[in-house]
Amino acid sequence: MGPVPSTLIPVADALPKLRLDLEFLPSPVPERPGLLIRDPYRYSDSTLIVPPPLTRALGLLDGAHTALDLRDFLIRASGRAEVRELSEQFLGALSEAGFLHDGTFQAMRQQRHDEFTRAGLRQAIHAGGGYPAEPPALETTLRDWMAEPARPLPAGFARPADGGGSLVGIAAPHVSPFGAPATYAAAYAALPPDAAERTFIILGTSHYGAPGRFGLTRKPFRTPLGDAITDTALVDRLAAAAPEAFMVEDYCHAIEHSIEFQVLFLQSRFGAGVKIVPVLCGPLLGARPEDDRGVAVALDALGELQARQGKDLLWVLGVDMAHMGRRYGDAWRARAHTGEMLAITARESARLDRIGAGDADGFWRLVQGDGGPATRGDDQLKWCGSAPLYTFLRAVPGARGNVLAYDHWNIDEDSVVSFAALSFAAR
Repeated sequence: MGPVPSTLIPVADALPKLRLDLEFLPSPVPERPGLLIRDPYRYSDSTLIVPPPLTRALGLLDGAHTALDLRDFLIRASGRAEVRELSEQFLGALSEAGFLHDGTFQAMRQQRHDEFTRAGLRQAIHAGGGYPAEPPALETTLRDWMAEPARPLPAGFARPADGGGSLVGIAAPHVSPFGAPATYAAAYAALPPDAAERTFIILGTSHYGAPGRFGLTRKPFRTPLGDAITDTALVDRLAAAAPEAFMVEDYCHAIEHSIEFQVLFLQSRFGAGVKIVPVLCGPLLGARPEDDRGVAVALDALGELQARQGKDLLWVLGVDMAHMGRRYGDAWRARAHTGEMLAITARESARLDRIGAGDADGFWRLVQGDGGPATRGDDQLKWCGSAPLYTFLRAVPGARGNVLAYDHWNIDEDSVVSFAALSFAAR
């Protein structure tokens, strides 16, 4: 379905709504200033740069303003009396790109979902971006990353006392590996050689999933190193235990990086055919996430899996922590390990302390802070790994954590992501 010219929209009718799940960034092209728009869900491959005079017109695409409002705005902005062609170009470009809630976008979305459902494999979509796509270069890069020494832990970071027990899992970053090689290395070095015989339950952050939902897929994960084997029997067992919370063949798997990067490092350690159960954790809400019945049943299902088959499993969490600075809506410029980020480090130390103690309730209270029940935007530190961490602490209540590494990365000159490597042992 093609874009609908604005001449076919009566001036009194509401304009189509702009998709608010898009990425809006300042144009990186100096000779083309404006607002860059792209689709993180990859329903559309298009990228548009809206020039400065038209960026304010995007605010009219809220479902309440009309074509007459757009015409009046364009007349004022352009100084021209006749703006029909400009209006058609503006709406047509957005529609053709799949950036409006209209028939064009609906067809794109359905096509992408159908393609993922039919696919026999979950393809490595970040190869060539987050890491090299060619196996020889990738193998060399992974060896270099695994040899990176970890930064010393900040003063005040307490390592929990070793109470014994066997390793049950690790937590690693999911930021681009080239931004956190030493932290990835610290996490994956903690896995013993005989871990190759186990099945890895990978809990990844679902950046695009619905709150309180857990995304599953039965597909093998393909990377340039080969195909990881998804344990479909365990996937099916989880889906049957909590169908209201577990979503099988969740499209988010098609675009998410938080599990793909973990598969890559597992393959590097144990060979291409590692056995995995990939679980994407959507945001958890409320003062007690289990108050959502679906979440409660899902956590029980994961806990039962650990109770019944724990000796055959290892847990891998793909989690990042704070997201601070201008890129993430803060008014200040964030610099790694200095200035405001020193206070952030102290606050994160308190959260890591509760994680290390296996204190799910205490950890969640710190995530909520003073802002009331946790929602997508209420965590002042903007941890995007809170849901996998809380899920793990509930599923494996005997686990105690140990901080192996902690670091910051300036993802751009004004913004920082923090992350850690942890190991978990069960008494």
